Amino acid sequence: MSAERMSGVDRAWLLMDQPANPMTIVGLIVLGEPIGREPLRELIERRFLAFARFRTRPAADTLGGSWLETPTFDLDDHLLSAALPEPGGQRELEALAGELASSPFAPGRPLWSFHLIERYRGGSALIVRIHHCYADGIALVKVLLSLADHDISGAVSVPAPQTAHDVLRSGAELIEAGVHYALRPAQAVGLAQQALGIGVELMRLATLSDDPPTRLRRDLSGVRRLAWAQALSLEEVHTIGRCLGCTVNDVLIATLAGALGRYLEAEGEPVEGLTIRAAVPVNLKQGAPGGPPDTSLGNRFGLVLVELPIGVRHPLERLYTVRAAIKALKGSPQALATFGLLSLLGNLPSAVEEYALDLLSAKVSLVASNLPGPAAALTLAGRSITEVLFWVPQSGSVGAGVSMFTYRGRVQYGVMADRELIPEPQRLVGLLASEFERLVLLVLLGGAALDA
Repeated sequence: MSAERMSGVDRAWLLMDQPANPMTIVGLIVLGEPIGREPLRELIERRFLAFARFRTRPAADTLGGSWLETPTFDLDDHLLSAALPEPGGQRELEALAGELASSPFAPGRPLWSFHLIERYRGGSALIVRIHHCYADGIALVKVLLSLADHDISGAVSVPAPQTAHDVLRSGAELIEAGVHYALRPAQAVGLAQQALGIGVELMRLATLSDDPPTRLRRDLSGVRRLAWAQALSLEEVHTIGRCLGCTVNDVLIATLAGALGRYLEAEGEPVEGLTIRAAVPVNLKQGAPGGPPDTSLGNRFGLVLVELPIGVRHPLERLYTVRAAIKALKGSPQALATFGLLSLLGNLPSAVEEYALDLLSAKVSLVASNLPGPAAALTLAGRSITEVLFWVPQSGSVGAGVSMFTYRGRVQYGVMADRELIPEPQRLVGLLASEFERLVLLVLLGGAALDA
């Protein structure tokens, strides 16, 4: 059987790996009741490995890359057990997850692992690491949630093998599209105009100034530390946004900007009037009209660069500044432009990708990702899932990432950063909670002035 070829984008994420900045997505599932190794192993075998790609390993070559079968594949190499030191609480689990996030995968094997902590706060915890080249965060979160005991909205279905008929049909669709646009030149002109807009956007991105030199732009040590914040009520976030004419995303990003400003200021950084940028992933997958969303593996997302006014002290002013910045990006071809750039770079020599990545990563200080999860409570092998979190990897010279994930009507921030940038991410997650509380207080006071 011939090896499956990698897409350009997937190869691009594979080549982004650096010793000090591995391209690893880290997930955490906390169970309210203990689970043993054998029932978990059976579940992974039956549901996770139903996706054939997870039995393969990626390999780049001069012409692209391939997914290679692993004849010696053994699930026991990827399902590992770990124990926390006393007292075995959140801080100890954060330390272990940070250590794993900094560790490379074993060579010659598929690039993923499950680490089971059988005893954690009366239940168990599961740390999952998967290389970004296998799929983007949206697909991987859905894959992990497919381990749950019952179907969830948008759950991933196992794809059927592609047949010769499918290949011929795909080719026919491409030919049909070419004929369609040849007979309808007006639509072809529209596509050409869109492509021109994407090209202009790439030129604009290339000419953006580099982000200011805060401690978030220091050289990386390769040692990652992570933490997560106490969950916020999604309904409360939504209510605050509705009262102020903003979206949930506006509120969460503005809260992040405020916390970052306060953190940097406490570290002795001058932040007054300062703006930095965050690279924010944008999902580009689309399902069939009226059908379920596209949940296939692989990477199909672009990036937009969102300005974070960390130097604006007043929460309302900061929120409306963020709202304006995000609104200006809606309808922008920036996400398509960055996706196209990654597709192109993934088919070029690695030296070209490294050069382009350095140019792009110099223009941002962190990655910020916001993913919606299921509203209903889930169980795994009969155990209640109490928390689900994830941490996004960074690339190039970017060494800090903040994730926002919604589950059971609650939103949780997760921070992962190189220790040279944010030595104690627990301090930053504490500031996230206090910044949101300041915004709530302002709304309760009717927008009155608040001493910053």
